[in-house]
Amino acid sequence: MKQFIAFFALFLAPVPALAQQEAAAPPATDTGIVLPPEDDDEGGLTGSVTDESAWQDLGIAIPAFATNANVATPANAQGTYELGRELARVITSDLRNNGLFRPVGPDALPRPEFAQINSPSWPTWRARSAEMLVHGYVQAGADGRLTVGCYLYDIQLQEQLEREGWVVAPEDWRRAAHKCADLIYSRLSGESPFFDSKIAYIAESGPKDARIKRLAIMDSDGANHRFITNGRSTALTPRYSPDYKSLVYLSYINGNPRIYIYDIGTGQQRLVTQSNNPTFSPRWSPDGRSILYSMAVGGNTDIYRVSANGGQSTRLTNSPGLDVGGSYSPDGSRIVFESDRSGAQQCYVMDADGSNQRRISFFGGRCATPEWSPRGDQIAFTHIVGDLRVAVMSPSGRNMRHLTDGWQDEAPTWAPNGRIIQFFRTARNSGDASLWQVDLTGRNERRLPTPIGASDPAWGPVLP
Repeated sequence: MKQFIAFFALFLAPVPALAQQEAAAPPATDTGIVLPPEDDDEGGLTGSVTDESAWQDLGIAIPAFATNANVATPANAQGTYELGRELARVITSDLRNNGLFRPVGPDALPRPEFAQINSPSWPTWRARSAEMLVHGYVQAGADGRLTVGCYLYDIQLQEQLEREGWVVAPEDWRRAAHKCADLIYSRLSGESPFFDSKIAYIAESGPKDARIKRLAIMDSDGANHRFITNGRSTALTPRYSPDYKSLVYLSYINGNPRIYIYDIGTGQQRLVTQSNNPTFSPRWSPDGRSILYSMAVGGNTDIYRVSANGGQSTRLTNSPGLDVGGSYSPDGSRIVFESDRSGAQQCYVMDADGSNQRRISFFGGRCATPEWSPRGDQIAFTHIVGDLRVAVMSPSGRNMRHLTDGWQDEAPTWAPNGRIIQFFRTARNSGDASLWQVDLTGRNERRLPTPIGASDPAWGPVLP
């Protein structure tokens, strides 16, 4: 994947005069990141929502980003002036949809002047009854690239809490908006970022008994959607590699299952393994070196591991019945999977080499499609008791609780920060599937827009 976003200290960028009076920044590292001075005052509001309780809404004013001159750009037909409004709209949408904040976007707010980005008009914003203020700017450079700056202020304290900026190609302007939303979210919540990430899923079209299933990817908010496969062969269960360069997925060609790795940068794919036996659910190891998958041989389904480069597979389970799935713990030491060896579909945990297999679900009903949280503290799964609902539990199987109450909600996948869960919901009677998200409180549920039906979501890590 190409490197297309650069970071910089805002006080080095061509911003209003007040910004240029501040101390020089240290040299950039090889990654392009410039850190703020060590003596920067962190003051203002901090907090944490890792207790998963509902958080009090925090009012955030997000007016349109300013620009020093309205310059033509491929990012917006009306130039950088209107692009500044679009940037603020994306940030507002990001922060509204997670349920923690009460943002007010640019269409209901006065637009600041370019000179006010570093010197807000405090009386104006105190009158708006907001606790926080986001200011920003966008400029078009001579090379066509865009410079986007993002500032977070505490209105009551009249203090700057955060500032950061990015230089992006015009087609990547939304990434700058997501980066700004991540900056705000992380500072105010104490959580890790997740907006600047992507989602892979299976796009479904056609009648219920002859569905066309294509591999598709999009931004975390549903923008920049594109299809990866053409639908001539069925695609299933995609997963992003840890480095974001590839997708692993299952393809059925003429009825024969094959596991492919698709290179996102080149558009090329390579075969990892194939078989005449039914094969399911390929999953990456945390280091990106191995692929877990399930395969049925002689009526018995077990979990196997194969190198991401292909080669001989290693069988990890060997019990009568169905052992399916497999999701690594973040440190790669354990694997959670589902099995019917006890007589009903339940969730189990084993060490990464297949040893020490033990059942963890004892709460009634069935346990399916488990996936370990990126934080390692919980496992999301499909709880089947009549209806299918998304639930979470600790890695020991304790503290089970439901997050959804739909008719058929299944296949949960975690946001990179381990606070939001995505899943797909099947409509009763029609069989139409769609993508949904819910946070760990279970109170902030929303549908994610897709151009056609959608299933099997997979949320990738934060973009590098």
